[in-house]
Amino acid sequence: MNERERSADGENHSAAFSVGRKDGSDNSPARLLRVAGYPLLLLAVLLVAGAALRLRWDPAWVSPLFLIGVISYLALLERLIPYDRTWHPDTKEWRWYGIWFLLTMAGSGLAQLLVAVAVGLISPVEPTHPLGVEIPGALLAGSLVSYLVHWMGHRNALLWRLHGVHHVPEKVNVANNGVNHVLDVVLAQGLVQLTLALLGFSRPAVLVVGLFVAAQGYFVHANVDVRIGPLNHLLASPEQHRLHHSTDLSEAGHYGSDLACWDHLFGSFTWYPGREPTAVGLHDPASFPATGEILAALLHPWRRRTAPDGCPE
Repeated sequence: MNERERSADGENHSAAFSVGRKDGSDNSPARLLRVAGYPLLLLAVLLVAGAALRLRWDPAWVSPLFLIGVISYLALLERLIPYDRTWHPDTKEWRWYGIWFLLTMAGSGLAQLLVAVAVGLISPVEPTHPLGVEIPGALLAGSLVSYLVHWMGHRNALLWRLHGVHHVPEKVNVANNGVNHVLDVVLAQGLVQLTLALLGFSRPAVLVVGLFVAAQGYFVHANVDVRIGPLNHLLASPEQHRLHHSTDLSEAGHYGSDLACWDHLFGSFTWYPGREPTAVGLHDPASFPATGEILAALLHPWRRRTAPDGCPE
């Protein structure tokens, strides 16, 4: 019996953390940021992507520098328009999250290396089709694979022992988006990149899609009081992703972190205006090591099972 079934049977693990009251500031600059914060991020994606294509910038340095800029921008928004001030990382958490971020970057680099070794440099250097066709195609294909891998991470007991590490923190913010098991990152990113390479999408198209997906991935995890209204039915958002981290398994859908279409198609879209999680984190907090127990978390998939894991949330 998986965790979702146990919840339906009435077994209830108490949540370790409840969402506190939201920031109540409603001054004009804050209102402006709530409206403009996300469009500015999308504008940055377009400008950097356009410049990278036009000036033929090397993706090896464009992507990491852009990611640093995105994280810095969202971290600033978290201070200016927080969704929940109690979700700000403390000094100790910043140290943990920094280590996890480096591990996530190492996993991402390993995934790229494995794909390059497996398929060689098969992606064409120049587009074989108009970028206006390639970019949406690469986005849809990569997003679908990412959705399916994420969904399996919540449904398969073995994969959950990897992915569940990400759900341990009892708050959702841009800093702990990097809390991931290295092998979970290798699996997810490796399969996406392998798919795009095998389908023959050009490197320029993959670069543009990668910039957008990176920005979206950190945006949806940001502790920001930004609402995107009807766009929630097209794009993923913090409103949806906080529900994904909910301890209430009936609302913890939203496996897409870039597009919302797959959640609609596969029935995992649970958001509606005003819906917010009461608590975030693991439904059964005792089933995983704490975020600060980094070595224990990395070894968790191979730990002897003394009792059934709280399976996929």
